[in-house]
Amino acid sequence: MKNVFKEDKYAEHRKQMLETQIQRRGIKNTEVLKAMLKVKRHLFVPEKMRHEAYKDHPIPIGNGQTISQPYIVAFMTEKLDIKNHHKVLEVGTGCGYQTAILCELAKHVYTIELIEELGIKAGKILHELNYSNFTLKIDDAFEGWKEQSPFDRIMVTCAPSNIPERLIEQLTDTGKMIIPTGKRHSQELLFIENKAGKLLQKNILSVRFVPMKNKLGNEY
Repeated sequence: MKNVFKEDKYAEHRKQMLETQIQRRGIKNTEVLKAMLKVKRHLFVPEKMRHEAYKDHPIPIGNGQTISQPYIVAFMTEKLDIKNHHKVLEVGTGCGYQTAILCELAKHVYTIELIEELGIKAGKILHELNYSNFTLKIDDAFEGWKEQSPFDRIMVTCAPSNIPERLIEQLTDTGKMIIPTGKRHSQELLFIENKAGKLLQKNILSVRFVPMKNKLGNEY
């Protein structure tokens, strides 16, 4: 029986993805490029969708959630400028693909997923791929993860209508956060930087992410 975690028949697809979708659009961070080339994106999508894994669009992963297009993953990751001594909070584990990219760059990734089915599956895949520098919990992520704060970097992959104040409070004095905010059809990707207590905020891109929800299924 083939071990899909070891075989790499999609290597050429990843290379093409990197060159045509990511580098061509201006992503230059060497470590981000290495991570995007290394992580096997097809393992994180439903088996019937693997032929679409390296194409330039989001993919449904079940439970009304999606995996972002490769460029958006690379863009958000590069913007955070993650170093190997950083502690990162990821809000919205999803299928675990972005988590794997973060694990390639950071010292440790704390990741929160609201949907238990997705979280369990993501954790299993990440362990199969031998990632050990992450901690995953199933929970409502609006309040962040106070017990493990502060974080050097925070990446949010679901969109609340407004920036959760608790997340800002959990940044270090030199922390950076990237987060989509707004309603379903009118969202902006925000970059927030904490400079010794002074917050700098910038709208950097129009995006479309799934909404951030609570345990009752209500949107924040």
